[in-house]
Amino acid sequence: MITLPAVVRGSQGSGFAVRARRVTGAPIEIRTADAHEADAVHDLIDEHIAEGHLLAREFEEIRVHAHRFIVAVQDDDVLACAELAPLSRSVAEVRSFVVSREARSRGVGRGLVNELIRRATAAGFDKLCAFTHSPGYFVHLGFSIVPHAWLPEKIVTDCHVCSQFRHCGQYAVVRTLERVHHRCVPLAALHG
Repeated sequence: MITLPAVVRGSQGSGFAVRARRVTGAPIEIRTADAHEADAVHDLIDEHIAEGHLLAREFEEIRVHAHRFIVAVQDDDVLACAELAPLSRSVAEVRSFVVSREARSRGVGRGLVNELIRRATAAGFDKLCAFTHSPGYFVHLGFSIVPHAWLPEKIVTDCHVCSQFRHCGQYAVVRTLERVHHRCVPLAALHG
């Protein structure tokens, strides 16, 4: 078992406290977040804002949209999270994608992205996008780097009100999703 410190919101004021986040040999489960895990998701995002790769998220926003988040959980510890955020009827975004330092290089991030691809496809989206400082990671998972202007849904929804607009340093990446084709039974087979 590895025990490493992680920064989480403390119980007093707006300060931070240190708690141990463990990564053990137990299985890591990827599933939809529960509303009661909004605090752990918020803490994980806050912990990684200092790296400069995430935008801050309000706790209440995470709590209200907990059903859009997936989490990687091991022994009741939230080790990673990501949100499947709809931008339009055809485009969804990977948002607030964080893997704790303790869980990196274990395939957790790949598992989260693959699950978001599966969910976005099942929901009928045509494209899944992300805005990232590490485009190579997403390219390795089948995404392509595109100009930001190719994702006007993101610009209209979020970018135009962001303090980092036009100088964020992020790359836009997109993956076209395959439509699920239902097998059709030939009419001749129905008539015998």
